[in-house]
Amino acid sequence: MLYKNIIGQKETKTRLQKMVLDKRVPHALMFTGKEGTGNLPAALAFIQHLYCENKLVDDACGICNSCIKVSKLIHPDLHFVVPIAKSKDVKSTIDVIKEFRTVFLENNYLSLSSWFNELSAENKQPVIPVDEANAILKTLSYTSYEGSYKSMVIWLPEKMNADAANKLLKILEEPPDDTIFVLVSNAPDQLLPTILSRVQQIPFYELSDLEIENALISNFKISTDVAKQTAVLANGSYTEALTILNHIDENVSILTNFQNFMRLALKFDCTKVLQWIDENASIGRENQKQFLQYGLEVFRDALMFNFGDKNLVRLGGQEKLFLEKFAPFINQKNYEKLVEEFNQNYYYIERNANPKLIFMDLFLKTNELLNLK
Repeated sequence: MLYKNIIGQKETKTRLQKMVLDKRVPHALMFTGKEGTGNLPAALAFIQHLYCENKLVDDACGICNSCIKVSKLIHPDLHFVVPIAKSKDVKSTIDVIKEFRTVFLENNYLSLSSWFNELSAENKQPVIPVDEANAILKTLSYTSYEGSYKSMVIWLPEKMNADAANKLLKILEEPPDDTIFVLVSNAPDQLLPTILSRVQQIPFYELSDLEIENALISNFKISTDVAKQTAVLANGSYTEALTILNHIDENVSILTNFQNFMRLALKFDCTKVLQWIDENASIGRENQKQFLQYGLEVFRDALMFNFGDKNLVRLGGQEKLFLEKFAPFINQKNYEKLVEEFNQNYYYIERNANPKLIFMDLFLKTNELLNLK
């Protein structure tokens, strides 16, 4: 994994590169940031740069023996701990490391849900059990094979149970020689304060719409309009952008669907409302979530258009033309309630509630709020 393949995070990458070049690498780092900001691939880029035999100022060379092994996740001094669905056959990461290599190499911006889909364990609880802490102690007791350091990447340490967390704390307090821990956390507030006090935190920030848009165009050769729309809905997460992109129906524009919903909600033509509900109840949960998320973005931009700085409006192109006509319907009386309704129904869709009931209720509430006097 190379730094150049990580989207954005310029200042953070520079900081990590300087650590390696100055040979001042702390024994325990924690890369923090929401899912999709790049903290997981950055952990691999950092270790590849550390092990590289021909280091560049801003990256690993990518072609030396060490780089090739790290890029394939098979370097003998590189070890992993990841959340698992514990069972009689799976007790620690070592039992699923082949699957993890496969899915990470296919998508460096891996999400926990995608990882558990790979394990066919979508409905199971992700956990890092105490067995992992015992495995860490055993693994790190060996001398390094090739690098000057042994490295342990712990992905989502917040999934550790209490026993595992306490054992990890003891390891961090008295780390084995020449060992580097890189914890990759999406929710550091869920970790023990004593663990947080023993790591150097490296924050990863939400990506800008433009960074996501440019990455999508470069990696997937999609149109600018689709990339812009996806970036707006992704909320700073490239992982979320990939999920959205994988579920976009090119034959159904989110903008057109939202326009139709609002027109029907305003006048409430019952026959056409039922037709809309039938069509959208069958488009799949991810597409339904996209529709609701898109509505939240439109409401925000409508409020900015009416009362704020029009330069802060994120939607552009055809969407901005629609916004000019739609914005007058959003005001201080109905904005908060509309946002509450769309947020609440997003929550229900995530939890597999009946979409027909959800959308009918949303039509009724939206009709009432759009027609407030």
